[in-house]
Amino acid sequence: MILAGDIGGTKTHLALFEEGKERDWAANAKFRSKDYPNLNEIVKAFLAENPGHEVVRAGFGIAGPIEERRRCRATNLPWVIDADEMEKDLQIGSVYLLNDLEANGYGINCLTEEEFFILNEGEEKTGNKALISAGTGLGEAGLFWNGKHHIPFGSEGGHASFAPDNEEEVQLLQFLKRRFGHVSLERILSGPGFKNIYDFLIVEGIETESEKAKEAFKTKAAPVVITELGLENSCKACVATLDRFAKIYGGEAGNWALKMLAMGGVYLGGGIAPKIKEVLKEKGFIKRFKEKGRFAQLLSEMPVKVILNENTALIGAGYYVRKNGEY
Repeated sequence: MILAGDIGGTKTHLALFEEGKERDWAANAKFRSKDYPNLNEIVKAFLAENPGHEVVRAGFGIAGPIEERRRCRATNLPWVIDADEMEKDLQIGSVYLLNDLEANGYGINCLTEEEFFILNEGEEKTGNKALISAGTGLGEAGLFWNGKHHIPFGSEGGHASFAPDNEEEVQLLQFLKRRFGHVSLERILSGPGFKNIYDFLIVEGIETESEKAKEAFKTKAAPVVITELGLENSCKACVATLDRFAKIYGGEAGNWALKMLAMGGVYLGGGIAPKIKEVLKEKGFIKRFKEKGRFAQLLSEMPVKVILNENTALIGAGYYVRKNGEY
């Protein structure tokens, strides 16, 4: 039996797969990551809930940089995950660690066309692919074309500095610098980023906070409120937040596509894009994606797709294990 995991700052999703099975798990469960002191304890709880399965190999896609495939200090959790330690503690023959975006990249191989939402049709050509995922944080990965296969590799591009593209975004940068010092892309293109954009619009007097939003914030998380009220068009400030988010997301996706020379296409993963896919389609994402001067035509030819399957990283981690850590 193979154990696969998608380890994020908000939740940890584990599943057991039989050898040879790519999509159909024998058991799965989700855990609140911050309720546990480390990943080992979550795995133990999961296996205790699902007895009778002998786990021979395991693979975990983790939000954070992986050191020599064996160790990771999680970005948004106080965890250090060590593959050697896990093998001993959990009595699993082989444990593989990979970046969560890298796991997403492997998972793309297992998806059908119906599991993508098209933002830009483009024309898929032979070459690299790019992956960018806004969720609890912002992840970026490349899929290198080696002549036979696409080989995913992780990065920490989400922590690169935000570069404004117009006067209002310069103002946004200055606002967030006062709040955080260094302003990474993740401060804007993430769940917490929704609230940062919203606060900027309200504090700077660009929008007025509605009573409906004030009341909703008392009982729901800010990203949920902003998304819900923005999508139902019942709060002008929330609509404006989604609009700014979509445009900045499009701009960074275009940057990443150029850096990866993603002639094979650009993929949006993470939990946010599927929820606001119509906003991305309509509110300037692709326009900003293409606005790269002399390379606008090149970008207009690249397919851009939203990954709809929320389990792509989990499936990809299992896929990687079945390949014995190699493509």
